[in-house]
Amino acid sequence: MDVSIIIRTYNEEKHLGDLLQSIRDQDGNGIDYEVLIVDSGSTDQTLDIAYQFEARIIHICKDGFSFGRSLNMGCEAASGEILVFISGHCLPASRNWLHELVRPLGSKSIVYTYGSQQGDGSSRFSECQLFVKNFGAKSHIPQDGIYCNNANAALLKNVWHQHRFDEELTGLEDMHLSKRLMEQGYRVGYVAEAPVYHLHNESWAQIKRRFEREAIALQYIMPEIQISFFDFLHYFLSAIILDMRVAFQRRLFSKKAREILMYRLMQFWGSYRGNHFHRKLSKQRKEAYFYPR
Repeated sequence: MDVSIIIRTYNEEKHLGDLLQSIRDQDGNGIDYEVLIVDSGSTDQTLDIAYQFEARIIHICKDGFSFGRSLNMGCEAASGEILVFISGHCLPASRNWLHELVRPLGSKSIVYTYGSQQGDGSSRFSECQLFVKNFGAKSHIPQDGIYCNNANAALLKNVWHQHRFDEELTGLEDMHLSKRLMEQGYRVGYVAEAPVYHLHNESWAQIKRRFEREAIALQYIMPEIQISFFDFLHYFLSAIILDMRVAFQRRLFSKKAREILMYRLMQFWGSYRGNHFHRKLSKQRKEAYFYPR
């Protein structure tokens, strides 16, 4: 089995070395793989680390960057029959991660899989609650819904040739492709046994922009979803109550209360704003979304 592991990077020196070493340490199970880095202008040691691990490097300029376009460039250059996507700030949490992630492909009409995600001791409390919500302990092979996440996913290359990622979306290119594939009769599988640590190190402003650009994309994928100001208040307050309750049960209330408040505010305020933006973005706003400072 030939696999191409595609990693999108922009200043990922903090975790990239550990990620590439973890890929090397995977139990083989008959899998031959290559690693491709699609870099969009890193100015730190990202490329030096990639060279040290003998990864193939593909460059994409900032002006032409989108999540879908960078993935399409990596897929085009890949030689494997299976395309694996993992974020530059994710780390496999199991030596069988790669094997488990690709194993369901080709059975039960499954052409696209994604694995579970979790935080570590440095992760935001509410981010970890989102991981629990979106990535359950039980696999669904296949699943019913369109949810998918390219931070930890695999796709058959022959299917990608017919259904490329949308290059105009500001995010959620994974969910968009999942929806299109399911409309064509293909299936998507969630693999709980292929976990990664997803290590976001974002400022509050970066969290808001992430949810904002995802909400802009969601307008296109599911235009029926509208978020009113009342919805913003309702979701914000409900999430805070749920998170605070869990934090209290874990005796973390005093330590995590302010963080919970800020995270959920940025999440839902960003989602509200993005839901009310027109999809056509200026060059300046695109750079703010894709290259947050």
